[in-house]
Amino acid sequence: MVRTPLTPEEWRRGERLGALLRAARGDRSMVDVAAAAGLSAETLRKIETGRAPTPAFFTVVALAGALGLSMDELAAACAVEPEFSAPLSA
Repeated sequence: MVRTPLTPEEWRRGERLGALLRAARGDRSMVDVAAAAGLSAETLRKIETGRAPTPAFFTVVALAGALGLSMDELAAACAVEPEFSAPLSA
């Protein structure tokens, strides 16, 4: 099965997810968080660095649980960025 290429926004959303997970991990080691989520450290590394911008839903749920994040927090932080729009003329 061939996947459709990701859009630039999908890549940016993956980068935002990775940054949020990295920040939430804080001083905890990547190995500890990955183990708590039932993932390999390499999978977590790929998600945190944006090399895996579209992780599976259950992977995100497991990471959220391991890091004490709610899915609402993750969804809000990774939501589509508002596009710039010029102000309307009066």
